[in-house]
Amino acid sequence: MRNGWSRTGATTGGPVRRTRWVALMVALAAGTASLVPSGAVAAPGQAQPLQDTEVGVSKDTIRIAVIADVDNPVRPGVFQGVVSGVRAFAKFINGRGGLAGRMVQVDFIDSHLSADEARNALIRACQEDFAIVGTTALFLNDISPMTGCPDKAGAATGLPDVPLVQTEESHQCSPVSYPVLANQLVCSTRDQHPQTYFVKSGQVRYFVKRFKNLHGVYLIPSDLRSTVNATTPLARGEQQLGVKSDGEIKISGLATQSDYTPIAQTMKQRDSTYAESISDYKSSVFLRREAKVQGITSVKVWGCALQCYDAKFLSEGGADVDGQYTALFFIPFEEANRNKSVAAYLKNVGGKGNADGFGAQAWTAGLFFRDVVDNVVKADGRNGLTRARFLEEAAKVHDFTASVDGDAMLGPTDVGGHKVSPCFLLMQVKGNRYVRVFPKQANTFDCNPKNVFTIKLDQS
Repeated sequence: MRNGWSRTGATTGGPVRRTRWVALMVALAAGTASLVPSGAVAAPGQAQPLQDTEVGVSKDTIRIAVIADVDNPVRPGVFQGVVSGVRAFAKFINGRGGLAGRMVQVDFIDSHLSADEARNALIRACQEDFAIVGTTALFLNDISPMTGCPDKAGAATGLPDVPLVQTEESHQCSPVSYPVLANQLVCSTRDQHPQTYFVKSGQVRYFVKRFKNLHGVYLIPSDLRSTVNATTPLARGEQQLGVKSDGEIKISGLATQSDYTPIAQTMKQRDSTYAESISDYKSSVFLRREAKVQGITSVKVWGCALQCYDAKFLSEGGADVDGQYTALFFIPFEEANRNKSVAAYLKNVGGKGNADGFGAQAWTAGLFFRDVVDNVVKADGRNGLTRARFLEEAAKVHDFTASVDGDAMLGPTDVGGHKVSPCFLLMQVKGNRYVRVFPKQANTFDCNPKNVFTIKLDQS
């Protein structure tokens, strides 16, 4: 069954098939890549022997780096799923003949929740790798080693980057970065006061329509100014849509459950009907446990996003997190039997127990890398792969869907234009498992354009 989505947000109608609509996607390129080795398509110079064309591109290997915060004392293994997702992509693509006639090699560089380590990781990747895929370094505040990275010819072309998480403004506005999940900051307003931000609002529009009198607390991760700046627009956007605030509360990633006691007391005093932590999944677990201790029964919506779509959230939260909502932008693992892209991710990551939301996002980043490389090969042949050409082709991808064999894992996404996709779906924890609640039909999204809007916010 093929994916379906609606530009108007309607949830009825059959799934989208490989018709003229699919022709609007890069599935044409992606499908070709996933059916045969990338180098098999006819292209200029196809018969030429493979050459060393760029830093990280040898006659037989394309090296990509994944830079992520994994080993650290605060949240050990916090982004291990990202590394596993990129490795799953490489395993999958190498099993199908590789890219541009070469095997893909993944170099994992741990940034250790450190600005210095993140900068050093960029320097190393610039010297050794063709590109970075899945970048998830929260302290990446100096991107000069990436934007000024010299190519094989010595030109400061920059190091192509397909990141997952960009907290620092400099990284969000990097000219060599193409995130599948675009940033909120409108970079043209970066130096303005106030700045403009994109806000994804589909799940809140659903909540406001279904539940009356929503008001509650928003938990903002406070350890970095960049995380405060990145998450505050989400809270303000939800308030603008009608969820009144009982308090925007800053909370450290080092907080224990006892630190959530005053938060729960505030919720109880105000009979909050809404609660959302925009921090990691442990924050939501602590909040739910403390709310139970305090006997809170007024909450209608426990909100969360990608970080709460994780087997660890279920195992650690148990019955305490029942009813939690989580908004996703990709087809969920529970529908793998109806989606070849999801199934390929789960197979290559080693099963559902090794998968998480960040890993799925890393998988889609890998597929974007595949599509761009394939586009370069189609135009220039297997020896045309350079950093400059990759960046040129990345900017042209405006309808990416993370497709495998015609099945799309995402709604059409304008990665090249750095546009926030309106497509989303909503899951809820019921009986220690995730259940789709909206849209009801499996393998579909709500892609109503109203699911994204802009707000102005001064965070100086």
